[in-house]
Amino acid sequence: MRLSEAPKIFRLLAQTLHDKSALWAFILGATTVLGFAPFSLFLVPILTCALLFFILQAQSPKNTFITSFAFTFGLLITGTSWIYVSLHDFGGMHPALAALATVILSATFALPPAVIQALLAKLVHSQTLRLLAVFPVGLALSDWCRGWFLTGFPWLSLGYSQIPLSSFSNYASVLGIYGVTLACTFCSGSMGFLFKSWCATQSQSSLKTTLKRGFALPVLVIALSIALGIPKWTQQISRETTSVSLLQGNIAQDIKWSPEWIEETMTIYLNMILQEKSELILLPETAIPLLEKNVPDWYWEALKKHAETNNLHILLGIPEQSEDGKFYNSVIQVGGEDIQRYRKHHLVPFGDYFPMRAITSGLLNYLKIPMSNFSPGPSNQAPFILGNQSLGVDICYEDVFGEEIIRQLPGATVLANFTNDAWWGESLGPKQHLQIAQARSIETGRELLRVTNTGVTAVIDHRGYIVNQVPQFSKTVLRAEIYGRKGSTPYSLWGNLPFVILCLVILAFCVKSTSARLKT
Repeated sequence: MRLSEAPKIFRLLAQTLHDKSALWAFILGATTVLGFAPFSLFLVPILTCALLFFILQAQSPKNTFITSFAFTFGLLITGTSWIYVSLHDFGGMHPALAALATVILSATFALPPAVIQALLAKLVHSQTLRLLAVFPVGLALSDWCRGWFLTGFPWLSLGYSQIPLSSFSNYASVLGIYGVTLACTFCSGSMGFLFKSWCATQSQSSLKTTLKRGFALPVLVIALSIALGIPKWTQQISRETTSVSLLQGNIAQDIKWSPEWIEETMTIYLNMILQEKSELILLPETAIPLLEKNVPDWYWEALKKHAETNNLHILLGIPEQSEDGKFYNSVIQVGGEDIQRYRKHHLVPFGDYFPMRAITSGLLNYLKIPMSNFSPGPSNQAPFILGNQSLGVDICYEDVFGEEIIRQLPGATVLANFTNDAWWGESLGPKQHLQIAQARSIETGRELLRVTNTGVTAVIDHRGYIVNQVPQFSKTVLRAEIYGRKGSTPYSLWGNLPFVILCLVILAFCVKSTSARLKT
């Protein structure tokens, strides 16, 4: 068979995709979830996006909006099913209302890519430019927009699917996770372009030229990703290690805040602490289900005595109330002369707090979500100084915002995420959250300690690989040795700014090129 003779199966597939583009886009979006943890089939998102761009290439701005919306909606409604679990299984919401809330959230955050791609379709009419540059950049820019739209929900940004197995993950240290997304979408656009060319009848010579154009960008992107794995952006601070113990208490979410279980929970963690002699002992988010001021003095004395006797530091998650009456989701340090504390800054709407409480107070009373009236802590908080290590702290959902994690750099030598993923049960959420934490390690060039209530508790190295982890839903301790690192990656210095500038420059070039063609 000659190269110029497109197989009938390809033309049939192309026609099928175009006939019901929104439905196929939804299916492609749902399939893309296979690229993320726990499946980690990282080539799947590149393939699904290639087919998405192929569908979009010749569509009107209106149809582009609908198709792009369907793709992202399919991705989110399938991949964030844990929202339903948290609202229904642990929040007590009626199944129908929980399902509706999940649909609304997914639909809301499917809007940015739909709007952006529709606008780009209106500005650029060249199908070649749309495939090779415009729609790939538009999708990457959409992921970035989801990171701040309505306080941000960058969950399942395409770049996470490449962490840490694909060489594309190397882009994270320079352009952040959205730079990884951009590398993926460029390859997808080229694949879509090749697919389009394969479906078209061409001469032997023109097809060979098309193949060269289609393969040029992926080869460049892959080669650069491999090259970016060579530089050592950060270095160990010492040849001596620091011992750490991460305590996973496995307190079920449905009993965690029950008055009859509070004493039992505190006893479980106290007994676990007293058995550990590591230099750093970490307990998860809200490990102590009492306000700091309500914890008995004897409990604090037991912790301080253990810390001082063994020359170690204990860091635990606990809610606190300040003198002015505000509540904070905090991590505090026990041991040492001065108490250090971190107060969660990036709060989750309807989780950590209820916006417009005058309107949503009825919903608050209906849901069984304890401690949902937190105030945000300062946006810039110093790392904890713990012996020869400086610990950059974040709590739960905060680690999905890479541009906020770097605020504690370059001072922090190690990162630590304190979380409680028990809200998500046995859904995909905890494994996806772990993959997100792995991306933060690559972006910052730092080891990351992840301590959770029910899992996944893990230690991640500076390249994003899991050094050690313990099983979910088990009462256990993860013990490890860390080095700590100094230095700065390009991303930790500049954040998302280079990525945004790069995207805007590419889009400006494409728009200008289209305008020039229209004039001629």
